[in-house]
Amino acid sequence: MSDEGKISSLAAQVMGLARDDILIHLRFFDRALSELTCRERQKTGCFATDGSTCFYDPVYVLKCYQENPKYVTRAYLHMLLHCIFFHSFQYDRLDADKWDLAADIAVENVILDLGLAGAALEEDEETAGKLKILQEDAGALTAERIYRYFVRNPLTVREENEWKRLCVRDVHSLWKPAEQLIVTQEQWEKISRRVKAELKSFTKARADSGSLIKNLEEATRDRYDYGEILRRFMVMGEEIGVNDDEFDYVYYTYGLEQYGNLPLIEPLEYKESVKVKEFVIAIDTSASCRGDIVRAFLNKTYSILISGENFFHRMNVHVIQCDHQVQSDTKITCQEEFDAFLKHGKLTGFGATDFRPVFSYVDELLARKEFENLKGLIYFTDGYGIYPERMPDYQVIFAFLGEDENRAAVPSWSMKVVLEEEEMTS
Repeated sequence: MSDEGKISSLAAQVMGLARDDILIHLRFFDRALSELTCRERQKTGCFATDGSTCFYDPVYVLKCYQENPKYVTRAYLHMLLHCIFFHSFQYDRLDADKWDLAADIAVENVILDLGLAGAALEEDEETAGKLKILQEDAGALTAERIYRYFVRNPLTVREENEWKRLCVRDVHSLWKPAEQLIVTQEQWEKISRRVKAELKSFTKARADSGSLIKNLEEATRDRYDYGEILRRFMVMGEEIGVNDDEFDYVYYTYGLEQYGNLPLIEPLEYKESVKVKEFVIAIDTSASCRGDIVRAFLNKTYSILISGENFFHRMNVHVIQCDHQVQSDTKITCQEEFDAFLKHGKLTGFGATDFRPVFSYVDELLARKEFENLKGLIYFTDGYGIYPERMPDYQVIFAFLGEDENRAAVPSWSMKVVLEEEEMTS
C-alpha cells in the first residue's frame, strides 16, 4: 500500500473511533450519526460539512490526533450538531460572518453541557467562563439568539478572534445552498425531532442536556411566515377600478380606429381582489403581556397588511382587548382608523387571563350580523389562560411571544404561531 493509502486508511480509522466514542456515550445520536456520512477531501487542511456529509483532510486528521486525540472527536461532534440544528440551511439568509460564529458558539456550548470526556479540551474552562457571561446578556445560547445579539451588539475584532480561537472547529465554506443534498433539511428535521424525543426519556435524571434541548427546540419549532398566515383571512371581493386582466385592448383600439370614438368593448369598472376584509385581532392584556410588546405585535400585523396592499378600502376589523373579560372593542373600517388606533389607542385590563370571553363576544357579534364573512381570529397572548372547548366557525390562530415548554397546548382546531420579540421589532 502506498504512503497516501496508509494515511487515508489511518485517518478513516481515527474518524471511526471518534464516531464510536460519540455513539457509545451519546446513544440518542445514533440515527443522526448513521445519516452523516464521512468522506475524505485531501489537501484541504480542515474539517467541513455541507449539511449531509462530513469532509476531512486525512493528513490534517492524523496531525490533530497526534497532538490531541480528543480534538478529532470534538470536531466530529461539532459538525454533527451543526447538521442536527440545520445551521447550514440558514446560511444564505443571514450575515455569513456573524452566523458562522454564532453557530460555532452555540454548538460548543452544547458540547460543554454534554460533558463528553472523549471530546474535552484544555481551553474548555476558559470557554465556559465566556459562555456564562454571554448567556447573561443574550439568554438561551441558541445560534439564532446569539446571532441576533451580535447584530445588536457588534463584536470588536479582538472579541471576534477570541471567540474563533475557542469555538471554531470546522470551516463553513460548503454551507452555501446546494441544489441537491443527500440529506435534506426536512430529513434532518425528522432526525432532530427523534433526537429530542429520545433525549428527554434517556436523560430524565441528567441536568447536562439543557442546552441541547433548547437548541433542538429552536431548530424544530414550527415556523410560519406571518404574512402568509394573514393571507388565510383574505376573501375574494370586488373593488372599483379597471380590470386589466379581463380587458382586451385589441378590440378597444380597433373600435376607436374604425369608428372614431366608439370602442367595441369597454373596460370593466370593477375587478375581483383577494384581500383582508373581516377578521378579529384579540389582544391579551393580562399583566404578563407588556404594553410595548402588544404595540409591537399590532405594528407588525399592520405593516404586513399595508405592505402588500392587502386591505380593502372598506374593511371590518375588530381589535378586542381582553384579560379575564372583554375590556374594549375597537371597530376599524378603513386604513385611517387603523392609523389612529395605533397612534392613540390605549391598552386596558391587565388582570388574569381567560380566552373564552373573547369567543363568546365574537359569537354575539356574529348573531347581531356584525360580520358578513368572518374569516378568522388572531389571539396574541402569553398562552396562560383557559381555552374554549368548542371549535368556532372561523379560523383561529394563537400567536405567542417566544417558546415556553410549560405553556399548555393549544386546541387541536387552532393554529399555534411563535413570534420572537426581535421579529416584531425588526
